[in-house]
Amino acid sequence: MSDHLHTALSLAAHGLPVLPLRAGKVPFGNCLTCAKNACGGRPNMKAPGPCACPNPCHGWAAATTDPRVINSPTWRRAWREAAGVAYHPGGAGLTVVDLDNPAAIAWARATLPATRTVPTTRGEHWLYRGAMQGANGVRPGVDIKSTMAYARWLGPGAGTMAALPDIVRALTVRESAPARRVTVTVPALVEGGACPHRTPTYLDRGIAMAEQRITEAREAVHATVYGTFLAVLSTHSRCGCLTDAHTARLFTAAQAKGESPRHCTDAWTNALTTLGLSHV
Repeated sequence: MSDHLHTALSLAAHGLPVLPLRAGKVPFGNCLTCAKNACGGRPNMKAPGPCACPNPCHGWAAATTDPRVINSPTWRRAWREAAGVAYHPGGAGLTVVDLDNPAAIAWARATLPATRTVPTTRGEHWLYRGAMQGANGVRPGVDIKSTMAYARWLGPGAGTMAALPDIVRALTVRESAPARRVTVTVPALVEGGACPHRTPTYLDRGIAMAEQRITEAREAVHATVYGTFLAVLSTHSRCGCLTDAHTARLFTAAQAKGESPRHCTDAWTNALTTLGLSHV
């Protein structure tokens, strides 16, 4: 049994989903059947999609705690070629603050609650209990590795692991950009009828529910944002009641989950296009 396989089985037994890394600290590429996600891919750990590939495909989404998979013939071949072991922090309910240089470490020591630390080649990993959306470059020399990400296993580290603090969660929240003004061509109401929303309360309740849906998303955030925008526009855009203030509320909720202003605008535009609404 290779050292990497032995380490992987030990970590999996303690609840860490693992995967092999090849040289360069990158996962093994997809097999020919799964190349370019032709198999349908594995969008997340709870709903792995139609792919039943026995190989360690799909990067972080291949991470598993199943010893039968880890010790299978195809994975054994990968372990023999592997240069290291990685794990999916979010799959174990963890978040890794990856500090890539001395300046980033100094910032963390002055700013973040003390927790378990693991030395890396160029810096440190700070581990917290609790998962969040991973993101790279949240500040100079600092990446967040949690859901939909992997981290290299470099040992158990030292210190007591603290709960994930709000200050780390806030690192992935982008400053809200002004909502892009969207003008929707609104069909005229039949025979001058009244707006079907009747009162602003109906619309405000709908926007609040949309904000909540985005805020509570734990995975597939991109798809949730688009689906929510589509639902809001399909219900509220045709009568002309939807304003820039409502759009700004939705964009702010999406950006708080780590979405960029550009993605928000693209999702909004795509939803308009899907509904056949003209916009400028």
